[in-house]
Amino acid sequence: MLLGYARVSKADDQDTAAQVSALKAAGCTRIYEEKASGGRWDRPELHRMLDHLRKGDVVVVWKLDRLSRSLKDLLHILEKTEAAGANFRSLTESIDTSGPAGRMMMQMLGSFAEFERAMVRERTRAGLKLAREQGRTGGRRPKLTAHQKTEILAMLAAGRAGAEIARIFRVHRATISRVAAEARTVSLKTEAAPDPLAAQVAAAPLSKADSLVISMGCN
Repeated sequence: MLLGYARVSKADDQDTAAQVSALKAAGCTRIYEEKASGGRWDRPELHRMLDHLRKGDVVVVWKLDRLSRSLKDLLHILEKTEAAGANFRSLTESIDTSGPAGRMMMQMLGSFAEFERAMVRERTRAGLKLAREQGRTGGRRPKLTAHQKTEILAMLAAGRAGAEIARIFRVHRATISRVAAEARTVSLKTEAAPDPLAAQVAAAPLSKADSLVISMGCN
């Protein structure tokens, strides 16, 4: 069975009449009409057609970009068509996957898609390398600056409660406990000329609540 697919964009003041006429002339017995952007994957009529595909069917479009404007999505649609045992035909470009020339064209499109993915990966790696060279790292921005951490250590050394400090800096109490734990670790590892503030925090006793928070964070 020849299944036609006709699409126009919502932004275009057009209809599918010309496409439908060409699809009927090509022998399509059932035509799925859609008014949606070709860059979108969530197109109801497209998925309805793919769900109805059976072995030996042929998906027919007036032009390749009527099926999709995304090369990635286009290849995915063609893969689903092939998996169903069906073929694909584009009237304008004279592509027919039932023949060797059409299959070769689809392989070329797949090669272009792989080349595009490789270029994206290469640009991403180059961008990350440049960012690292400029001192920028990926990931989300830290909640506290180095200066704020120093202020927190000073407040802890002065005997302020972790919950109170957390409210002041608008962070969770676990964040304050981690800052204190990091200071203790640095103090223990630094034998020569230790940071006096870190050493003071390390010597200060933890509240039961803060001890519990740190132990939970380490597990």
